[in-house]
Amino acid sequence: MSEGPDEVVHQSTRLRILAALDAEPDQAPLDFSRLKSVLGTTDGNLGAHLGTLEKAGYVSVDKQAVGKRTRTLVAITAAGRTAFLSHLAFLKSIVDQSRIGGR
Repeated sequence: MSEGPDEVVHQSTRLRILAALDAEPDQAPLDFSRLKSVLGTTDGNLGAHLGTLEKAGYVSVDKQAVGKRTRTLVAITAAGRTAFLSHLAFLKSIVDQSRIGGR
Protein backbone atom coordinates (compact mmCIF):
# COMPACT_ATOMS: atom_id res chain seq x y z
CA MET A 1 0.00 0.00 0.00
CA SER A 2 1.09 3.56 -0.65
CA GLU A 3 2.39 5.62 2.27
CA GLY A 4 -0.36 8.21 2.28
CA PRO A 5 -1.57 11.29 0.48
CA ASP A 6 0.80 14.00 -0.65
CA GLU A 7 -0.92 17.07 0.77
CA VAL A 8 0.48 19.28 -2.00
CA VAL A 9 -0.85 16.98 -4.74
CA HIS A 10 -4.06 16.04 -2.91
CA GLN A 11 -5.80 19.39 -3.47
CA SER A 12 -8.08 18.84 -6.48
CA THR A 13 -6.90 21.74 -8.66
CA ARG A 14 -3.25 20.85 -8.13
CA LEU A 15 -4.01 17.19 -8.87
CA ARG A 16 -5.71 18.26 -12.11
CA ILE A 17 -2.75 20.50 -13.02
CA LEU A 18 -0.31 17.61 -12.59
CA ALA A 19 -2.62 15.26 -14.51
CA ALA A 20 -2.80 17.71 -17.43
CA LEU A 21 0.96 18.23 -17.47
CA ASP A 22 1.69 14.51 -17.14
CA ALA A 23 -0.62 13.77 -20.09
CA GLU A 24 1.49 15.89 -22.45
CA PRO A 25 3.74 13.84 -24.74
CA ASP A 26 7.23 13.67 -23.21
CA GLN A 27 5.92 15.96 -20.44
CA ALA A 28 6.21 18.93 -22.81
CA PRO A 29 5.42 22.32 -21.25
CA LEU A 30 1.94 23.77 -21.50
CA ASP A 31 1.22 27.43 -22.04
CA PHE A 32 -0.45 29.07 -19.00
CA SER A 33 -3.46 30.10 -21.13
CA ARG A 34 -3.93 26.57 -22.44
CA LEU A 35 -3.65 25.10 -18.95
CA LYS A 36 -6.14 27.66 -17.64
CA SER A 37 -8.55 26.70 -20.44
CA VAL A 38 -8.17 22.97 -19.81
CA LEU A 39 -8.83 23.42 -16.09
CA GLY A 40 -11.52 26.08 -16.38
CA THR A 41 -9.90 28.20 -13.68
CA THR A 42 -9.03 31.87 -13.27
CA ASP A 43 -5.60 33.44 -13.73
CA GLY A 44 -5.27 34.13 -10.01
CA ASN A 45 -6.39 30.69 -8.91
CA LEU A 46 -4.11 28.92 -11.36
CA GLY A 47 -1.19 31.18 -10.48
CA ALA A 48 -1.60 30.47 -6.76
CA HIS A 49 -1.69 26.71 -7.27
CA LEU A 50 1.28 26.81 -9.64
CA GLY A 51 3.20 28.76 -7.00
CA THR A 52 2.54 26.00 -4.46
CA LEU A 53 3.57 23.29 -6.94
CA GLU A 54 6.67 25.22 -7.98
CA LYS A 55 7.72 25.76 -4.35
CA ALA A 56 7.41 21.98 -3.81
CA GLY A 57 9.57 21.37 -6.88
CA TYR A 58 6.75 19.62 -8.76
CA VAL A 59 6.53 22.02 -11.70
CA SER A 60 8.84 24.43 -13.46
CA VAL A 61 7.51 27.79 -14.58
CA ASP A 62 9.34 29.56 -17.40
CA LYS A 63 8.34 33.13 -18.28
CA GLN A 64 9.40 34.33 -21.71
CA ALA A 65 9.08 37.81 -23.18
CA VAL A 66 7.12 37.73 -26.44
CA GLY A 67 6.86 41.26 -27.75
CA LYS A 68 5.15 43.33 -25.08
CA ARG A 69 3.62 40.27 -23.43
CA THR A 70 4.93 37.49 -21.26
CA ARG A 71 4.40 33.87 -22.20
CA THR A 72 4.38 31.46 -19.28
CA LEU A 73 5.22 27.81 -19.89
CA VAL A 74 4.60 25.21 -17.22
CA ALA A 75 6.11 21.72 -17.14
CA ILE A 76 5.98 18.85 -14.70
CA THR A 77 9.35 17.99 -13.13
CA ALA A 78 10.69 14.50 -12.41
CA ALA A 79 9.84 15.05 -8.73
CA GLY A 80 6.35 16.20 -9.71
CA ARG A 81 5.75 13.14 -11.85
CA THR A 82 6.94 10.86 -9.03
CA ALA A 83 4.67 12.64 -6.53
CA PHE A 84 1.73 12.49 -8.95
CA LEU A 85 2.17 8.77 -9.65
CA SER A 86 2.65 8.02 -5.95
CA HIS A 87 -0.54 9.90 -5.15
CA LEU A 88 -2.41 7.96 -7.83
CA ALA A 89 -1.14 4.73 -6.24
CA PHE A 90 -2.41 5.97 -2.88
CA LEU A 91 -5.86 6.70 -4.36
CA LYS A 92 -5.91 3.29 -6.07
CA SER A 93 -5.10 1.62 -2.74
CA ILE A 94 -8.17 3.29 -1.21
CA VAL A 95 -10.37 1.97 -4.01
CA ASP A 96 -8.81 -1.49 -3.78
CA GLN A 97 -9.33 -1.61 0.00
CA SER A 98 -12.97 -0.60 -0.33
CA ARG A 99 -13.55 -3.34 -2.89
CA ILE A 100 -11.96 -5.96 -0.62
CA GLY A 101 -13.78 -4.69 2.45
CA GLY A 102 -17.13 -4.49 0.68
CA ARG A 103 -17.26 -8.17 -0.25
